[in-house]
Amino acid sequence: MKVFTTQSVRTIDFLKYSRVVLFCTALVFAGSAGLALYRSQTRGSAFMYSVDFTGGTQVLLKFDHAISSSEVKKSLEAKGWTGIMTREFPNNELLVRVKAFENDAQGLGVLIRQAIMESAPGTQATILSTEAVGPGVGAELRTKSIYAILFALIALLLYIAVTFWSFSYAVGAVVALIHDAIIMLTFFLLFDRDISITVIGAILAVLGYSINDTIVIFSRIRTNLKKMPQLPAAQVINLSINQTLTRTLLTSFTSLLTVASMVIFGGEALRDFSVVLLIGIIFGTYSSIFIASPVMLLFYKQEKAL
Repeated sequence: MKVFTTQSVRTIDFLKYSRVVLFCTALVFAGSAGLALYRSQTRGSAFMYSVDFTGGTQVLLKFDHAISSSEVKKSLEAKGWTGIMTREFPNNELLVRVKAFENDAQGLGVLIRQAIMESAPGTQATILSTEAVGPGVGAELRTKSIYAILFALIALLLYIAVTFWSFSYAVGAVVALIHDAIIMLTFFLLFDRDISITVIGAILAVLGYSINDTIVIFSRIRTNLKKMPQLPAAQVINLSINQTLTRTLLTSFTSLLTVASMVIFGGEALRDFSVVLLIGIIFGTYSSIFIASPVMLLFYKQEKAL
């Protein structure tokens, strides 16, 4: 990686690799779009949604020994349940989802457990959690979740534009946030994990975390541009990134320690939430340096030319 000297301060030339980074990012997005299109054509939906968005009942069961999810599905279908989906987890845990909805979700969970135990004599199962959402509520939650993410992006765009009074800073920040959101959704698309209301909350939390990193870097860039008007903007941006690099990496590292402990010890109930935070912190730090700043420089040059 190229290192050059500016006012006796040795700095890493991050912008040197901006074209390569943006090209690789475009490839990832194109691959994600292709996979989403393929999933939509083959099963009607690009993503898997939890009961929060689809409506129905889901029960997380823990068995005393390993059990086949296909056998569980057959046994429930034989009892008349429809829209059955199952997902296996470590420690003999199995998530079962059915389209049926009742106000007494716990009671329906007991019926599902009994049906499974009757079809497999000698099997013991414990209900770890039960959730039930009506179809209408699920559809409303999905719509509101989309609005929440769009509102957050627009609000952050306006905040950056007003704070820095510059279109280039705002575009750089929002492009980085869109990048982070797409990367997190790509993980769920690639590994076919369920998107739940908890996951949406984690994505919004990551966007707030990521914009904080970007603001720190942008604040230093703005200050240095005023102090060093004689230097090229690209050189000032590289210097600013290097000056805030230690703070950025230490903040991300300490946050990752906490989130990693959630991933390891939080159990399946917190798995998706903690994984989203983990991915978001890593790529949020990356995008603040390699996405937000190059995009900001591109539009900054256009602003200066006007």
